[in-house]
Amino acid sequence: MAIVEMKVPVIGESITEVTLSKWLKKDGEYVNLDDPICEFESDKATLEFPAEAAGKLTYVAKEGDDLAIGALVARIDTAAAQNGAPPAAAAPPAEPKQAAAPVAAPAESKTTYAEGHPSPAAAKILKESDIPASAVQGTGRDGRITKEDAQKAATAPAVAPSTPVAPAPPKPAITQAAAAPTGARSEDRKKMSRMRRTIAKRLVSAKNNTAMLTTFNEVDLTEVMALREKYQEAFVKKYGIKLGFMSLFAKACAKVLMEMPDVNAMIDGEDIVYHNYVDISIAISTPNGLVVPPVHNVESLNFAQVELKIKELADKARNGELTLEEMSGGTFTITNGGVFGSLVSTPIINEPQSAILGMHTIQQRPVAIDGQVVIRPMMYLALSYDHRIVDGSTSVTFLVKVKKLLEDPTTLLLDL
Repeated sequence: MAIVEMKVPVIGESITEVTLSKWLKKDGEYVNLDDPICEFESDKATLEFPAEAAGKLTYVAKEGDDLAIGALVARIDTAAAQNGAPPAAAAPPAEPKQAAAPVAAPAESKTTYAEGHPSPAAAKILKESDIPASAVQGTGRDGRITKEDAQKAATAPAVAPSTPVAPAPPKPAITQAAAAPTGARSEDRKKMSRMRRTIAKRLVSAKNNTAMLTTFNEVDLTEVMALREKYQEAFVKKYGIKLGFMSLFAKACAKVLMEMPDVNAMIDGEDIVYHNYVDISIAISTPNGLVVPPVHNVESLNFAQVELKIKELADKARNGELTLEEMSGGTFTITNGGVFGSLVSTPIINEPQSAILGMHTIQQRPVAIDGQVVIRPMMYLALSYDHRIVDGSTSVTFLVKVKKLLEDPTTLLLDL
């Protein structure tokens, strides 16, 4: 018997453990070479684990187990033939059939009660007493009901026909649920997914290991909305995708980040690493948690390329198809809580980056313009930053520059 041991492979440089999230093949099932047998959930993505040989699969690990790199997952018996069940044992030769024994005829039932055969005098008494003949046992010849039989039946005390009395239903047992108070107080316990555990660790790390501070501003999106309304149809016709807010914000941030490298930098030990490019991580909500895959070189892409890349990453994220390479990198992050109705928030830095921009819901609000109060579509912006590398004046200047570009998007298009 040749056994192939399936062990957790090396997945990434920084990944030391994975979770077996789901078996894709049944225990004992025959698998072919390269058939995906299970899914691993790492800190960053979900990966399929292919069979290294063809044969019968035997589980070693269980769903939900945390497995270190190199840990045993399953075994494959390569000696097992596909659909190869041992031949069924031959049935023993049939014994010669014996002649069936003659079935005895049922004995004739003798009538104990002479129903319908009372004597004339007995019939009269039974009729007057409203007694059916079937209820009287005859003592006469051949079971005939005699006058004496009828008289005895008429003078006998009436006996109510016995009716089976249904037993009283048992008293319901007082269960814990019945005794519980009106308000429900049940609890469920569920193990955190690996992605949720990783998110939790990273958020706590960002809070504990950075000097995080948040500054706010607001932007008037009148011109951005007018731009989208005017050119949306032509944009869709040419590129096959809508011009959204995210590409406009990403391009505005990329332009300012290239001008203000501190916000686009990160700390590495006692060094500051400056990036001469802008990789903007876009926060995407998935059923398993928030992921932030980056769009690379946003400073060099046009609006349509940014929109198409964001859509590609979002589709992959929600289908669990992001690769480790697509999850790696990023020099700055944008998160849009406005799609969920958030008015104001303080986003947490995505380490090792130094800043994150929070977008919020667009609200029609009264603002003063040229001495007059007018209603405009306004959005609050929040920039959380690591104060160790980004000064307060730098963060305020960054937001003001982004605000100006969005309030006059022509300057963004003309690179002014």
